[in-house]
Amino acid sequence: MAEEFNTDSMLSVYLYENGQLLEKLEGIILEKQDESFDDSDINEIFRIMHTIKGSSGMMMYENIAKVSHKLEDVFYYLRESHPDDVPHEELVEKVLAVSDFITEEIDKIKDGEDPDGDESELLDDLDEFLGRLKGEIKTQGIRLPKPNKSEEPTQFYITPVAEDDSHFYRIVIHYRNDTQMSNIRAYSATYALKEIAEDLLFTPDDILSNEASADVILNEGFHMLLQTKTCKDDVYDLIDSSEAEQITLDEITAEDYGRELMEFGREDGDVPPGAPPIVINLDDDPQAAKDDKKETPSPGDYVVKKKAAGKGKTLAKNQTKQQTIISVNVEKMDALMDLIGELVIAEAVVLQNPDLKVPGLELSNFQKASTQLSKITTELQEVIMSMRMMPLTATFQKMKRIVFDASRKLGKDIELEIIGENTEVDKNIIEHISDPLMHLVRNSVDHGIEENVADRIALGKSAKGKITLMAKNEGGKVFISVKDDGKGLSKEKLYKKALQNGLIDNKPISDFQEKEIFQFITLPGFSTKEQVTELSGRGVGMDVVVKNIQDIGGRLDIESVEGSGSEMTLMIPLTLAIINGIVVQVGNSFFVIETASIKEFVRLTEESMIQEPSGEEYIVIRGECYSFIRLNERYNLSESSTKVDDGIVVVLDHEGRQVCILIDKLLQEQEIVVKPIPSYIKKVKGLSGCTQLGDGSIALILDIGGLIQNEERR
Repeated sequence: MAEEFNTDSMLSVYLYENGQLLEKLEGIILEKQDESFDDSDINEIFRIMHTIKGSSGMMMYENIAKVSHKLEDVFYYLRESHPDDVPHEELVEKVLAVSDFITEEIDKIKDGEDPDGDESELLDDLDEFLGRLKGEIKTQGIRLPKPNKSEEPTQFYITPVAEDDSHFYRIVIHYRNDTQMSNIRAYSATYALKEIAEDLLFTPDDILSNEASADVILNEGFHMLLQTKTCKDDVYDLIDSSEAEQITLDEITAEDYGRELMEFGREDGDVPPGAPPIVINLDDDPQAAKDDKKETPSPGDYVVKKKAAGKGKTLAKNQTKQQTIISVNVEKMDALMDLIGELVIAEAVVLQNPDLKVPGLELSNFQKASTQLSKITTELQEVIMSMRMMPLTATFQKMKRIVFDASRKLGKDIELEIIGENTEVDKNIIEHISDPLMHLVRNSVDHGIEENVADRIALGKSAKGKITLMAKNEGGKVFISVKDDGKGLSKEKLYKKALQNGLIDNKPISDFQEKEIFQFITLPGFSTKEQVTELSGRGVGMDVVVKNIQDIGGRLDIESVEGSGSEMTLMIPLTLAIINGIVVQVGNSFFVIETASIKEFVRLTEESMIQEPSGEEYIVIRGECYSFIRLNERYNLSESSTKVDDGIVVVLDHEGRQVCILIDKLLQEQEIVVKPIPSYIKKVKGLSGCTQLGDGSIALILDIGGLIQNEERR
C-alpha cells in the first residue's frame, strides 16, 4: 500500500520537521556535553530518533531509518536499564556522528539528490558500542530489557491474542485545523503503536493511499482501537502529539471492544474491563495532564485546562482551544513584503501628486483620509516586518557545534556563553550573517584562545578558555559580538605582517590608528598563522566576513587588548527592505541618505573651506576639520552649482568617521523602499541602491561607507 502513495507532497513537511528535530537533538547534546544525560534527556533523544526513524521509513529513506533505529536502540537500553559508568564523551560522539550523517543525507534530499550515503560503517560502530553497553549492564547485575523491535512500515496489523493481562483502548485524535497532511500524522501514530499492539485498527483505513482522508481526519478525528499489554500512560507517550489539539484515550471493556470491532468489520474475544479514560488537551503539558488523576471525568465531558503559574489545575467543560499559530511558505512572505513595498511607493505617489498643489484647492477631507491611509500603511508595514523577524536561536545553536568540534580538533578546553539568542532579525539578514559569524567564532577558537594552558594560568586566567556570543537590538540595528578571553591582537605583529605581505603602504606604524591596524586582519591574503591548518592559515575568511556584511549594509568593528582578549562586533540593519531616509536634490538628480547616518545640516560659506595643493578639500565647522565632497563634482552633475554659499552641507557619520557632502536642496523625510541597482551602476562608488519617489522619479541611495573609503584612497 505504501508503495502506491505519492511522497512528493510530504517531502517539505518531512524536511522541515526532521530539521527541527535535529536542531533540538544537537541542542540537548551540546548542552550536556560535559555532564551525563538525565532521564528526561534520554527520553527526549529516544523520542527524536523514534520519530525520525518512523518518518524516514515512511518516506522510504532506508539508510536514515536504519541509523536512527540503531541509535534509538542505544537510548532504549539506557532508558530501561539506567546503567552506571556510561562513557559519556564517547556517547556524545556517537550521537553527533548520527546527527551529521542524517543532516548530510537531508541536504542531499533538499538538493534533489538521492540519500545514498553508506550507513554500514556507522551501524557497525553503533553495534560495537551497544554491545559494550550491554556487557556493562550485565556486569552491573542489571537485567537487560527486551529488544527494541521495529516492524516494516507496510505492516499495520498484528493478530489479536487475548490474554489475562491485555488492555483495550479506544483512541481518538483531533488535529489542529491548520495541520498539513493530517493523514501522515495519523500514520505516524499507527506506526508508533503497532510496536506494542496485539491488535490495532483505525479509521479512515486508507490514510496512505487516499490523500482525501486528511480532510476526513480534520473534520471527524482519527479513531483507533488498540489491544495491548501496555499501560495507559505508556500508550500515550508513544503517540506523536506535536500537531494534535486533543487526544482522548479511553480504556474499555472486552465487550465494548468487541462491539466496536464490529463497526470496523471485525470480531474479537473477551477480556476483563479496564479503567476510566484520559482526555488531554495538547496545548498543555502532557505530563501535568497525566499526573492529574484525582478527578475522573466522563469521556468527552471535560478536558484538562492549561495550568497557570502558581495556580492549581482547573477543569473547563467543553473547552475549545483556538489555534494561534500557522505555518506560511517563505516565498509567500517575500511576495507579501514586495507588495508592501509597492504599497508604500503608491502611497507616496498619491500623497505627492502634483495635482494637489493647485492654488486654492480645498484638501481638508483629503488630508484626513490621507492621514488615516498613512497610519494604516505604517501599521501594516510594521506587522509584516514583525512576521519576517526570526530569533537568532538556530544560528547561535550552530555556533555551539562549531566551538565543540573546533576545540576538540585543536585540543583546547573552551566554554561558549550565549547571551541574547532570542534577539529577532529579518530572515534575509540571518541568511547573510550565518557564514560571517561562523568565521568569527572559528577565528576566536583558533587564533584567540591560547594553545598553552600554562600561558593562561600565568596571566591569572582560568584554564578553560571562554568565548561569549552576544546579540542585542539598538537604534534600528542589530549588534552581534564574538568576544574571547584569549591572547588578544598585537599591533606590532599585525603591522609587520601586513607590511611583509605588501598589503599596506610603507608608512610608519604611528600613522595608523589602533582600529585601522586591527582591521588589517580583514585584508585579503592576511593571516597570522605560520602554518596552514584545517581551520585557518590561508588568508581567507575575515575578508569574506567583511564583504558579506558590507553587502547588507553592515560593518565589522574590532577591539582588542593584548593579553586580555578580543571582541569582534557585527553591526547590521534590522531589515533590508524598507529604511527611513532623507531625500535631497543635487542639480536635477535625487539622492537618499539614511536618516541614521546624518549628524546635522549646516549652512556655511566659502570662507570655511580649506583646499590642499593636491586638490583635496576640507571644511571647518566649529573648529573641527572634516573631509568635504561635492556630489555634483563626484558624479559630474553639471547643472548643479559648485558654491558652498548656495547649498547645504550635510555632516555624515559612519563607523566613527565623519565626512561632509554638499547638496542643493533638502526635500523631505520618508520611508524608502530599497531596490537593487543594475550591475553597471554598482561600479560607481558610493551608491548602494535606488528607490522610486512619489512623482515617479528615481533616487539613488548613498552608501556613506563607500563614499568615505573612496575619499580616503584619493
